[in-house]
Amino acid sequence: MVAEQGGPEDQKPQSDEARSAFVPPAGVERHTAAPEDDHPTSEFSIPAGLANEPQGPGADSASGSGTGSDTIGSAFAPPRTYSAQHSPPAFTPAHGSPMIRLTKEAPWQDRMRTMLRMPVAERPAPEPVQKPDETGPAVPRVLDLTLRIGELLLAGGEGAEDVEAAMFAVTRSYGLDRCEPTVTFTLLSISHQPSLVDDPVTASRTVRRRATDYTRLAAVFRLIDDITTEDVEVSLEEAYRRLAEIRRNRHPYSGWVLTLAAGGLAGAASVLLGGGPLVFLVAAVGAMLGDRLAWLCAGRGLPEFYQFVAAAMPPAAMGVALTLTHWSDVRPSAVITGGLFALLPGRALVAGVQDGLTGFYITAAARLLEVMYLFIGIVVGVLLVLYLGLQLGAQLNPEARFVAHDRPVVQILASMALCFAFAILLQQDRSTVLAVTLNGGVAWVIYGAMARTGHISAVAATATAAGLVGLFGQLFSRYRYTSSLPFITAAIGPLLPGSATYFGLLAVAQGRVNAGLASLSTAVATALAIAIGVNLGSEISRLFMRVPGAVGGANRRAAKRTRGF
Repeated sequence: MVAEQGGPEDQKPQSDEARSAFVPPAGVERHTAAPEDDHPTSEFSIPAGLANEPQGPGADSASGSGTGSDTIGSAFAPPRTYSAQHSPPAFTPAHGSPMIRLTKEAPWQDRMRTMLRMPVAERPAPEPVQKPDETGPAVPRVLDLTLRIGELLLAGGEGAEDVEAAMFAVTRSYGLDRCEPTVTFTLLSISHQPSLVDDPVTASRTVRRRATDYTRLAAVFRLIDDITTEDVEVSLEEAYRRLAEIRRNRHPYSGWVLTLAAGGLAGAASVLLGGGPLVFLVAAVGAMLGDRLAWLCAGRGLPEFYQFVAAAMPPAAMGVALTLTHWSDVRPSAVITGGLFALLPGRALVAGVQDGLTGFYITAAARLLEVMYLFIGIVVGVLLVLYLGLQLGAQLNPEARFVAHDRPVVQILASMALCFAFAILLQQDRSTVLAVTLNGGVAWVIYGAMARTGHISAVAATATAAGLVGLFGQLFSRYRYTSSLPFITAAIGPLLPGSATYFGLLAVAQGRVNAGLASLSTAVATALAIAIGVNLGSEISRLFMRVPGAVGGANRRAAKRTRGF
């Protein structure tokens, strides 16, 4: 409330009504507005007369330099030295660090991740890419579209930080400021506060089903890239239409193609571990039977845990059957291990560890718990068959370790075939299959050179190879402006700890619990090395790729800090 200035008595409140906390206390010099403006105004509005100021270096400010203490003004008025022609930068961090100007040349992932890791008070004002309506952006529809896009990304296996960055990019492109997305394992929410005095608007969405389809994931990334690009106009109606098309599109590969891919993956893994043509054929048949059995369980509505139990039994049964036939030139262990390669949840493991390393501990714990349940399902299925085989007199030799470094060319080709089949299982776009196949071949060459030729620790060699997979995958994704998952997940297939898992389960089935736990611990260490290596390779690529337009060499900040440094 502003009033005309009078004597000392006029400065006192005329009643006991509640007053704004922004009114200066008694005795503090105040300025007043024009005499005719005697109606109540908002404390956040521009003081009267400020818009009509003469704009120039020598112009007086709205604080009334000529009136001194005879006027009462707002605490939000610019200082006397302010002028529009020589105004300071619009955004200055509180701690005085260089301002970050995020240019459109940078990929939207880098720009949004940089702003997400900044305090809310230091984020630059949004620059709407898409033209809103005359009445402003439709807040409920923008938030709903954002949640639907985030749901597809999270259900497709994308990391929590990348999902938040995508949601943040959509809201800023449509002109919504002060938005805070939150992602957990099954719940997405976003909050928008229109102004400092308005109530926030919050919306949420639950992820009910998860489906691995990297073709759909790539289509969502293309939609986000178009939304965040100034040269492409994507209205809300157009974005909803494209999102509906992405949801309706069928998977690029049918169920029987996926079954053949599972067989090819298991057969290539058995050859990678020293098997021959017969081992390839038997491992492929066992994996395809397991895949069909898992499809049958899924059609009956059984949980995923029992699907993995069912899928792990046929490969193990094929290996036990070969042992009972006493064929000397067949490696039953290679058959069983090859079947395990098609079941190990490498995708979920990498995503879980990545969420933990980037500060999303709740989501990481949920993902790793999911990995544990799926792994236990594999263990239960294999152990049931191994116990039955031992009762039937099968002579499974846990000391028959693989000798696979005597055929390097065959193993390199087998590793590439494994990555190719894995890419088909992940429903990848055909244009990315060749790149991920080459990336997996390079990873196996590095691993073989370090572990088998250089006699370096297998865990260290696995971490190094996985780091290169993450590095090259990030480079491929930057080139294609899409997610890095299609270039990484299938490439880690040859590095998965299938042999350590099998020998650990076999030792447990034979009653040698200590040896079995030691081998399973090696498998867990190898899996963690893969996940950490992939994440480290991705972070190294971002470390040396500076965000274009950063003033003073400023780059994106680290993840959420928990110790204050």
